[in-house]
Amino acid sequence: MNKTRSLLQAGVLGLSVLATSVMAAVSADEAAKLGTTLTPMGAEKAGNADGSIGAWAPLAKTAGSVDAKGFLADPYGNEQPLFTITAQNVDKYQDKLSPGQVAMFKRYPQTYKIPVYKTHRGSTVPDEVFAAIKENATKTTLVEGGNGLNNFRTAVPFPIPKSGVEVIWNHITRYRGGSVTRLVTQATPQQNGSYSLVNFQDQFVFRDRMKDYDPNDPGNVLFYFKQKVTAPARLAGTVLLVHETLDQVKEPRKAWIYNAGQRRVRQAPQVSYDGPGTAADGLRTSDNLDMYNGAPDRYDWKLEGKKELYIASNTYKLDSPSLKYADILKAGHINQDLTRYELRRVWHVVATLKPGQRHIYAKRDFYIDEDTWQAAVIDQYDGRGQLWRVSEAHAQDYYNVQVPWYTLEAIYDLQSGRYLALGMKNEEKRAYDFGFSASKGDFQPAALRQDGVR
Repeated sequence: MNKTRSLLQAGVLGLSVLATSVMAAVSADEAAKLGTTLTPMGAEKAGNADGSIGAWAPLAKTAGSVDAKGFLADPYGNEQPLFTITAQNVDKYQDKLSPGQVAMFKRYPQTYKIPVYKTHRGSTVPDEVFAAIKENATKTTLVEGGNGLNNFRTAVPFPIPKSGVEVIWNHITRYRGGSVTRLVTQATPQQNGSYSLVNFQDQFVFRDRMKDYDPNDPGNVLFYFKQKVTAPARLAGTVLLVHETLDQVKEPRKAWIYNAGQRRVRQAPQVSYDGPGTAADGLRTSDNLDMYNGAPDRYDWKLEGKKELYIASNTYKLDSPSLKYADILKAGHINQDLTRYELRRVWHVVATLKPGQRHIYAKRDFYIDEDTWQAAVIDQYDGRGQLWRVSEAHAQDYYNVQVPWYTLEAIYDLQSGRYLALGMKNEEKRAYDFGFSASKGDFQPAALRQDGVR
């Protein structure tokens, strides 16, 4: 009798979990927490019990000055570290570090450090985005299998998440200004610190920011992404175009590449999952860009809950136009003296490769900032179960336009001793330009040939 009851209970639990994965909207009563006990983004508004994490206090648009190139002044530039974590004292703090962060101290005991500063939770977005997020909370649902969204608006479909895949969709769809054009630089230093630079010109537009967007017929494209290599000369003129879809069961991502040498546009199905990242010397997969992107269908996603973690936040110093890339790029890892870490609450999600699926990462541990839904740290394991690569995002708030985003993304290969740094713009002629205007025709394969002119 007890055995029968247990089986029935297990069956009910299984159906409940299945229902949660398909129907993810919350009740109006629960959504009412947004803007009261929760921030409009879904984070806990209050700080933690001992005060080491403060309450949410959004930055004003005038929090600092903006120079002629668009670089922001550091609103916390006069602060000094509260303490610094080193290989000598890491054991004292490892309960607030990911296994990958701890492994970095073991790999580079003489040089790796984490300077910890006072926590400032200033991230915010425009009011109309907050309104859309609250509407999503009661209306947006997952498609069957969790690989797409129904009834979604603008950003963050699940501000009060109930499953791991919902947290991941929040990262994928989070607000990034709606549109942006940017000049950024990538490097893949050797073990001795030597490197070559690759320069990109990116254009990124969510569908509702297109000039010809029709809200009555939104289509299935979530955003459009175009990336042109501008240097070195041997790669210049190569252009990547991506149409990222919203319901990836109905229609997978579409991608094309224009090769300047061949003067030819071709489809690029390899620009997904663990396909090689552009000019990354094998150190980045396609889905490593933006810390993580693309269809979540190859993994099972388990929500472990929240925890406190030291993550790289408010990293304005690292973005300073007074720095040269040589100041940042060092042997083994970036110059940690230029970094800033704060204690934050993060969502912990474990991705495990599904049986029968293929990916070079068999397991990935995600730590996602509650205030922005940005992935802050991702620990990635190989097929043997060994920790392989540690992805770390150094974030800042573009307070003048109310956009949280990354300053720099680093992927550390613990096995080879090499790493990739992407997103640097210190020596570029312009910082991010938000509000970029475009039409769908600008993001069609036929337009790539013109974009690829050297």
